[in-house]
Amino acid sequence: MLGRIVMESNGMHPRTLAVDIGGSGIKVMVLDHEGHPLTERDRLETPQPATPDAVLEVIQTLAAKQQFDRVSVGFPGVVRRGVTETAANLDAQWIGFDLGTAIEQRLEKPTRVVNDADMQGLGAIAGDGVELVVTLGTGFGSALFLNGKLVPNLELAHHSFRKGETYEQQLGREALDAIGKKRWNNRLGKAIANLEKLFNYDQLYLGGGNSKHIDQELPANVKTVPNVAGLLGGIALWRE
Repeated sequence: MLGRIVMESNGMHPRTLAVDIGGSGIKVMVLDHEGHPLTERDRLETPQPATPDAVLEVIQTLAAKQQFDRVSVGFPGVVRRGVTETAANLDAQWIGFDLGTAIEQRLEKPTRVVNDADMQGLGAIAGDGVELVVTLGTGFGSALFLNGKLVPNLELAHHSFRKGETYEQQLGREALDAIGKKRWNNRLGKAIANLEKLFNYDQLYLGGGNSKHIDQELPANVKTVPNVAGLLGGIALWRE
């Protein structure tokens, strides 16, 4: 590992700071040019209120401990060309905010920004057929891939699911806390059945911080992925 770190820091290959912005925590990790971790995951609580300035301060604090050449960011909302268009679990000030440019200015490094479920998917998928990624955290994230290619801006969280409520209302962190793990797992099973009919996917990946609460036998084409995939996918943002 030390040899790899020395090689990277000497500039032979770029080091990527992967940033995962969540509703409850902000995580970072440095990756080598192949996407392997060079550091342990570091984390700080998401500030409340989670305004752009407050979140950028946390990212700058975490980044100050690391050596890197470029930045990949996963954001919990729709992102278009580095601009955040939705932010249901953060603050209204994020709508229309140019996050990519703001981080480039703060950290003085080239930056690419995508939806957080998109970035987690890039770190988890096999790249074969129709693959759906769902992140279970403060909210409900989603990403769809066809033969390894991202279908951009899929946002299932606020679509109707059951009993007049959305996927996020039924399966987000507030719902888990309110109804408990048993009922939450029952709802998740119904969501899996619903999503399979909707997308006819070859594989469904379940990630996010609350995936650790899954307590049921999953179908053969459904599996959980470690939360760190949300950071490991950061290297894919720089592959042409």
